[in-house]
Amino acid sequence: MREIVLDTETTGFEPEEGHRIVEIGALELVNHLPTGRVFHQYVNPERAMPQAAFEVHGLGDDFLRDKPPFREIAAAFVEFIGDARLVIHNAAFDLKFLNAELGWLNLPPIPWERAIDTLALARSRFPGAPASLDALCRRFGVDNSAREKHGALLDCELLAEVYLELVGGRQPDFGLAPAETAAAGRGAAGDAAGPWRARPRPAPLPPRITEEERAAHEAFVARLGEAAFWRRFE
Repeated sequence: MREIVLDTETTGFEPEEGHRIVEIGALELVNHLPTGRVFHQYVNPERAMPQAAFEVHGLGDDFLRDKPPFREIAAAFVEFIGDARLVIHNAAFDLKFLNAELGWLNLPPIPWERAIDTLALARSRFPGAPASLDALCRRFGVDNSAREKHGALLDCELLAEVYLELVGGRQPDFGLAPAETAAAGRGAAGDAAGPWRARPRPAPLPPRITEEERAAHEAFVARLGEAAFWRRFE
């Protein structure tokens, strides 16, 4: 199962007001395990950076001036995410900007159904509790000490750890069971038939004690009398 943990930084809150993406971070998971493949790109928004946005992520006009605009990196981004599910914290925000950028290039939008919104997951699991990425890092003991400002790739790395906690902890199924073992535990309809149980051995293992050891044990039990515990196993 391939998933992409994704985050963006922008110049503001609304693409309809002329705000643009300035950074994209994406991290690949396969069966909930990071593969090491990432997509990370700073993007020239072709507009001035508002001070309020600069204070959030620290990406200013001078830094972004020589970075490619979204139209030059769109194909590489679309290829990287492929058809994978997208793990996003507050997915409505990021998808709104991504689909605006794609729409301005006449490219297909990303369907909402592909998104796994970790903000919604956190609010469902912990109603009324803070659900920001920083708050979830504190809850799950994820080290976010390097997060002095928002950064798309760093936030992806933190979110990947938080996501694994939200869906059941950091010990995913490594898939080590042989296929025939897994199949044996399922019925004709593919439903689980219950917990796995060891089958009896086709032939019992041969004894490992010698005749001398057996004789010494019998002599020892004989000295204990008829009420000895070992008599129950004769």
